[in-house]
Amino acid sequence: MLEYIEKYFDELWFLLLEMAPWLLLGLIFAGLLKVYFPQKHIDKYLGKSNFKSALNASLLGIPMPLCSCGVIPTGISFFKNGASKGATNSFLISTPQTGVDSIFATYSMLGWPFALLRPIVAFFTGVVGGVLTNWLVKEKPVSTSPFANFSIDAGAIGKAETCDDDSCGCDKPKVEDTRHSLIRSADYAFIELLQDIAKWLILGFLVAALISVVLPNDFFSSFKGLGLLEILVILAASVPIYICATGSIPIAAVLLLKGVSPGAALVFLMAGPATNVATMTVLGKTMGRKSLMIYLGTITIGAVVFGMLTNWLIPTDWILSKVMHIHGDGTGHEMLPKWLQLTSAFVLVFSIVGGYFFQKYLKNVRFRKVEGITVKVEGMTCSHCEANVKRNLEAIKGIINVVANNSTNTVKIAGTKINIQKVKETVNGLGYRFVD
Repeated sequence: MLEYIEKYFDELWFLLLEMAPWLLLGLIFAGLLKVYFPQKHIDKYLGKSNFKSALNASLLGIPMPLCSCGVIPTGISFFKNGASKGATNSFLISTPQTGVDSIFATYSMLGWPFALLRPIVAFFTGVVGGVLTNWLVKEKPVSTSPFANFSIDAGAIGKAETCDDDSCGCDKPKVEDTRHSLIRSADYAFIELLQDIAKWLILGFLVAALISVVLPNDFFSSFKGLGLLEILVILAASVPIYICATGSIPIAAVLLLKGVSPGAALVFLMAGPATNVATMTVLGKTMGRKSLMIYLGTITIGAVVFGMLTNWLIPTDWILSKVMHIHGDGTGHEMLPKWLQLTSAFVLVFSIVGGYFFQKYLKNVRFRKVEGITVKVEGMTCSHCEANVKRNLEAIKGIINVVANNSTNTVKIAGTKINIQKVKETVNGLGYRFVD
């Protein structure tokens, strides 16, 4: 028993050392992307029901480090703001499958073939899903108050700026973040984003290490030669669960070690992050059953097709030779010096632990500073959820400031003549649940 425990922690430490430098690099790129390509400029590319809007939405979604818990409220906000259903579906399909952070992490553990395959597959399935939605779903996108003419942008503090557009209900000053761009990048990357993916990343590490220790190396070898059946088994296990794009990587690496084919591993990397029961429920309520069926069908059929093509067209031994965990000597890639791996691991762990307490403290301070009414909102799971609730409620006329806290499922609202019914409609329209 003691031997298994020791082996488990050795495996856990090995996975952390291999992924930490690339995770940090991906987080840095994600922070820079957030600041220098803010979301407020995105909605203008997504408004038409044509091929170009689906193409734009997929291209915009690929580098964004959003898991399905964050991409759903963001995508719904785009839709409420006038984006077509096709563009919205394209964004919802391509975004959670990959991201700038997960691309770097994929390279670190699965090699450059998987790092290249993931964004290509995400792009193709996103475009196909968007085009099919535009073709089969004829309903026009809804643009209703309080979302009309409302742009999604980064939440901010600092200098006031006046909004003259009465349609968004902005009869109060808005705020603009005046901090240096590098500070905003670091804040987003190492506080907001890292805290959003931390629990799924930790879960991915823990599960991967457990699979590596418990299952024999030839566990999945009985599936070899079964082709489609193997892929369907992995797909059936992947669709209902939730795991983020980055958290799925160590699990996929260990599955490959245990005998899963590269195509089946690709299916897990696609379907695991992009589908789960909660996402499908919200999408069906917001955009309709047809859009949901196209979303789910595109991901599942796309996963099977690309999984089979990977197994047919790319030699398995060649792919496995590029995967960190498959080398017989157990040394991995050894691309980076040990001191860099150790430093990166320390920085990553410190950022996760320190960021958790700092974010919790900051939320409590902000919550106490706002004087207003407090309402209960269920379904917020991350900072992206908080930001979407804040932005959309602040678009309602009469509301001056909003502070959301997903850990307590509470939202504090400050303003004059607050229309609670409008607040309820807005919250429920985003896919969360306003508790009376």
